[in-house]
Amino acid sequence: MEENSDKIDKGALEEALKTKYIGRKIFLYEQLDSTNAQAKRILKGEAEEGTAKGYNGDLQMVPQDSLHGALVLTEEQTAGRGRLGRDWSSPKRGGIWMSFLLKPSLPANSCPMLTLVAAMAVNAAIRKVTGLESFIKWPNDIVINGKKVCGILTEAMGLSNEELNIVIGIGINANRKEFPEELRQSATSLSLEKECIINRNLLIAETCSSLERYYEEFEGQGDLSLLKEEYEKYLINKGKQVRVLATEGEYLGRAIGINEQGALMVEGVEKEIHTIVSGEVSVRGVLGYI
Repeated sequence: MEENSDKIDKGALEEALKTKYIGRKIFLYEQLDSTNAQAKRILKGEAEEGTAKGYNGDLQMVPQDSLHGALVLTEEQTAGRGRLGRDWSSPKRGGIWMSFLLKPSLPANSCPMLTLVAAMAVNAAIRKVTGLESFIKWPNDIVINGKKVCGILTEAMGLSNEELNIVIGIGINANRKEFPEELRQSATSLSLEKECIINRNLLIAETCSSLERYYEEFEGQGDLSLLKEEYEKYLINKGKQVRVLATEGEYLGRAIGINEQGALMVEGVEKEIHTIVSGEVSVRGVLGYI
């Protein structure tokens, strides 16, 4: 495999973009604590108080009404987080660490479904750019050959003042060559699977295009009814035995798909149907991650 010499380049990224608004405003940094944290600071007008390094723009000149679809990117995160508060390993270079800012015209209870929308977007982009057969592990992981290449964390702001803002954080192991020992059995990268360097600018731009397309379908419907069939097509859990790790205990069942609100439907041993809501539990394979 050739040496990784790629770099996220704002000019190259803007040239590759084919969207109307997703990714049209880019905040690119050398280092952040996390892109989600910086996105929330930008939304609050507090971005200059953060731990950002390497941004050359003027954040004071950014009007709030232009932030819908904005993209925050960094080459390195020092405090990346995943779902349920887990740490997310995101070292310098090799990965795509990014967050999208959205101001949806949706009720707050519709917003957790955006995690699934984002998973569909990343999955479609990976398949198109790399040709790899990626799949979705409910609700928010992208996997290839049984190993994780991407995680997604969606957070909401403004629920109290009725000015809803959504931050979707996405971490993709694009050109990473190695992982900490504790992740080697469950994580991989696109370049390790493809055995070549992945064009990160192209993959980011394609993710923007896919996200805009799926987001518009979702926003127009208000749920996942138009996207459910496609999501399930790539749902690696579907039809498989899974372990549900809930606060009240652990149980086994068979994943049969999702409902229109994005909950995972699991058939128990007595043929009863459990509705598993994202954010409440973890779902694993019977013997491991998948």
